[in-house]
Order: sequence, then C-alpha cells, then structure tokens
Amino acid sequence: MKRIAAALAALLLAPLAAAAKLPADLAEAARAYEDAQLNADRQTMERLVADDYVLVGGDGTRQTKQDLIDGWMTPGLSFDPLASRETVELVWTDGAALSATVDLSGTASGAPFAQTLRYVDIWKKTPQGWRVVYSQVTRVPAQ
Repeated sequence: MKRIAAALAALLLAPLAAAAKLPADLAEAARAYEDAQLNADRQTMERLVADDYVLVGGDGTRQTKQDLIDGWMTPGLSFDPLASRETVELVWTDGAALSATVDLSGTASGAPFAQTLRYVDIWKKTPQGWRVVYSQVTRVPAQ
C-alpha cells in the first residue's frame, strides 16, 4: 500500500506547466519526468530525480528517491488522463518551483480511485541538467 501511495503522490510531481513559460531545458526535463512516471520508465526517473530527493506527503511522512521510483513501478497501477489547474511556475537562475492542483484517478490493483491533490516540485539545475530535489503533496478535501 505504501508503494501505491507513493506512486499516486508521485504523479502529482509531474510538472504540467506550459512549456512557453519555462526555459526550454527545464520544460523538456519536466515533460520527460511526467512521461517517465506515467510509463514506468525507471531509467529516466533515476536520471531526473536527485539522489537526495525528499517527498513529503500531506500527513508529514517523508519518502526517498527509491520510495518514489518503486511506487511508480507498482504492478496494476494505471491512471486516467490527468487534468491540472492553478499552476504556479517560479524560476530562478539554478532552480525552479513548479506547482499545480490535479484531479487524479485510475485503478490500483483493479480498484478505482479518485482524488484531488496539490503539489509542488522543486527543481535544481546541475551540470548534468535539471533534477527534482524536493516535492510536497497535499490532498484537497472533497467539497
């Protein structure tokens, strides 16, 4: 269950911001990161997520890079098309914060799920390119 929760939270980490507002190399990294999550591409995830990465969930729990990646590799996990809104893009010389609210739904081990979450991904520009170093995810209560 922890892996499924990590995978669900990780989807929120996919920066869905409009590429025109971001530097081209960051926009490409963000697209690759989203695609890697949705397609269970371990190699790309390993490359784009920093070794010291931290994910903080809405309940305060912390997860590592390995927890995040293992969650995305969970068999039986699939997602419906993702809808995002309320995006925020803050970019500085060697870093960025990409955030949105997402409506997430799909199936986990055959059981449907649906929830709305807010997330922020912090990206760091390194000599090897952009890397996700920190994410925080919060569940939005049903209204």
